[in-house]
Amino acid sequence: MNPLVEKIISQEEKYSNLLNRLELIYNKMDDKYNKLCSYYGFYCTGCVDNCCFTRFYHHTFAEYLFIKKGFETLDLVNRNDLKVKADLICKQTIELDNSGLPVYLLCPLNHDGMCVLYAYRPMICRLHGLPHELLLPGRENKLSPGCDEFKVQCDSKEYMKFDRTPFYAEMAALEKDMKKALDISERIKMTIAQMLITL
Repeated sequence: MNPLVEKIISQEEKYSNLLNRLELIYNKMDDKYNKLCSYYGFYCTGCVDNCCFTRFYHHTFAEYLFIKKGFETLDLVNRNDLKVKADLICKQTIELDNSGLPVYLLCPLNHDGMCVLYAYRPMICRLHGLPHELLLPGRENKLSPGCDEFKVQCDSKEYMKFDRTPFYAEMAALEKDMKKALDISERIKMTIAQMLITL
């Protein structure tokens, strides 16, 4: 096991309360997302350009530890199956990167179109798909469109303001507290597959 990972997961008493805080932040994200979906009449039922094929990197130890918490709710057989899938995806990703080819591999948590750790999914998985903006200090307001499926379903609907900045700020503050509690300074940049093979 990676020494940093070993150090982190051995300190559950220091981070368990912080994961409760993460869950509250996630609940706020879900509430906002659901309200916007209701306004737009947007329903994500899967599509050809499935976001579960996108190589998303996740940047907080808090999200990593929350995935770990969800992973531990599964039985041993399912955990082993997920780790085998994740390991294969990591190896295929390296091969595709080395070949200069695009990486379009299904997230190992996706089983028959459903996320097996849906309640534990990271921030980007919760917020993806809807048009939004990000207010970065000293930069122009960045407005991003919704996903392709959103455009098909809701392109004629007037944009409802969705500023992700407060969520990013809350996540950054939580991560700062998490790293302080765990006495670490390292940064994390991992896909779901990379997370799973370390658990």
